[in-house]
Amino acid sequence: MTRNSFADWLLSDIRLPKGVHSAPEPVHPWWRVMCLTGVDYFSTLGYQPGIAFLAAGVLSPIATFVLVLVTLFAALPLYSRVAGVSPNGQGSIAMLEKLFPKWGGKAFVLILLGFASTDFIITMTLSAADAAAHFIHNPYAPHWLSSQMLVTLLLLALLSAIFLKGFKEAIGIAVVLVGVYLALNAVVTVVALDALFHHPEALPAWKHAVFAQHTNVLGMFGMALLLFPKLALGLSGFETGVAVMPLIAGNDIKERVRNTRKLLSTAAIVMSVFLMSTSIVTTMLIPAKAFAEGGEANGRAMAYLAHQYLGNGFGTLYDISTILILAFAGASAMAGLLNLIPRYLPRFGMAPEWALASRPLVLVFMATAIFVTIAFHADVDAQGGAYATGVLVLITSAAFAVTLHVWANKVLRVAFVLITAIFVYTTGLNIYERPEGIKISSFFILAIILTSILSRALRSTELRISKVILLPAAVALLGDDEDQTIRLIARSPKDEDDKHCIRELDALDAFVRERYGMDPTECLYFLEVDRTDASEFEHSLSIDGRQVGSHRILCASSPVVANSIAALLIHLEKQTGRTPHAYFKWKEGNPVMNVIRFIFLGEGDTAPLTHEVLRRAIKNPSRRPIIHVS
Repeated sequence: MTRNSFADWLLSDIRLPKGVHSAPEPVHPWWRVMCLTGVDYFSTLGYQPGIAFLAAGVLSPIATFVLVLVTLFAALPLYSRVAGVSPNGQGSIAMLEKLFPKWGGKAFVLILLGFASTDFIITMTLSAADAAAHFIHNPYAPHWLSSQMLVTLLLLALLSAIFLKGFKEAIGIAVVLVGVYLALNAVVTVVALDALFHHPEALPAWKHAVFAQHTNVLGMFGMALLLFPKLALGLSGFETGVAVMPLIAGNDIKERVRNTRKLLSTAAIVMSVFLMSTSIVTTMLIPAKAFAEGGEANGRAMAYLAHQYLGNGFGTLYDISTILILAFAGASAMAGLLNLIPRYLPRFGMAPEWALASRPLVLVFMATAIFVTIAFHADVDAQGGAYATGVLVLITSAAFAVTLHVWANKVLRVAFVLITAIFVYTTGLNIYERPEGIKISSFFILAIILTSILSRALRSTELRISKVILLPAAVALLGDDEDQTIRLIARSPKDEDDKHCIRELDALDAFVRERYGMDPTECLYFLEVDRTDASEFEHSLSIDGRQVGSHRILCASSPVVANSIAALLIHLEKQTGRTPHAYFKWKEGNPVMNVIRFIFLGEGDTAPLTHEVLRRAIKNPSRRPIIHVS
């Protein structure tokens, strides 16, 4: 493969022929889309019971009961509200972007993207590590594949290869995987509950162990509340549930929202039933030492029961199902990243052009996943803190956004303030007890912020104006120029009285005519660009016009001045077929500071910046508008 053909393959997403557009995403019944989110959400049953026991010990069922209460009475109503506000799948991040305008909102979104990246990357690495644990502990696994690190890296490499070839989420596959996996878990759970029924000594033994540690029920629940943050990765499916809303069928927006709420409710109820039942059977039937690192139940508690009570044949079938759904959970996370990052960063001007293509992003994400896997030694338990941090920060931010959204309603305000307090506590305690989560999230946040600033700087001299619209007043003024060689004098907008304004316009007009030897009858236009929110990247430009005395003034509003002037000049050249001219004054000041002002404030040394925008946009110098500076 030659260098050019490799580049074409790598960037094929953004090198489509003109007129070729991707087909719109098909929609599906809500229960099928639930299975797509379920490959991530339900697959946590593969490792959640083991992580719960390591965190809470014999209190695992009580701590899991607290998790179920939070799931049904905090997370579920919270994301039902999010679904109603973001029917196109924008999620809580978009809600917060609207609440915090300008650069504050952009910075907030970048931080949340860092936590979201933590969530999705750790989903890939943790799921692959748990799939590897199921594989190497299976009695039929080959000896040469006995290293959990090796198998984890091989699964990640396979996932990368699938996406590099061209992966499209197959909801049909997700339905089969989730259906089989939940059915097998139901069989193992029922058999394990039957074993508890036939071993009545197990329940008294568990009670004795619990009361040996805590003398009263109130103390047990108090400790469970303290331990709850360590189990919080069982809440992972809600943000994904609202992100896939565009895939859910509905005759209108209201029906789509209703169907999304059915998805969220059904998934939460099914998951809650499995969380409680699997926590009970694994805690009471599996020896504590089997949960420890290297133990047969570590990261695979339900698989341990499947082999013990249903034999190695059924256990192997359970292992295969678990490995497949965990691998698909990694695919779902990768697809989430490929949809999330391009949704925001290119719109902010904070991603290079290749970030719109999926294959380069796959390579970046996979390199990061490999680094995280090696750093955590492919240990499922060690990654729980980082995973929970990403999940909890996103849920807490959603709670904060919904609370502000319903603030006018006193009853809802109290309810969601309480829910927000629950998640703030949970997130804070999780970060305090497992700081590795915030460390890995900080790495992602820092990487996103640095690359975003660099990309914004590199892309700052792109044309950036998506469309130029000449309003009737501007069209009428431009029609006054008989030779249609349009000459614009750049001028900063000023709020001044008419007499002072006319005197200044007279002086500028006379200076330009004398400086460039123009005929007194030459038609000159003043151009004023009023700077708006400089954090916005792309913008459509509307040009209006007005007359002050004998002077014609074109005026517009835009986030960035130089790019807007360049866009108008290009538009005028296309309309008139004549080369337009623009006249500027040099701007005083430190050139470095002028560049920084341009990147972040949309202003700076306008003349050279306008020329650079024109140079990048128009390769043929003979058709490039002319910039004059004095």
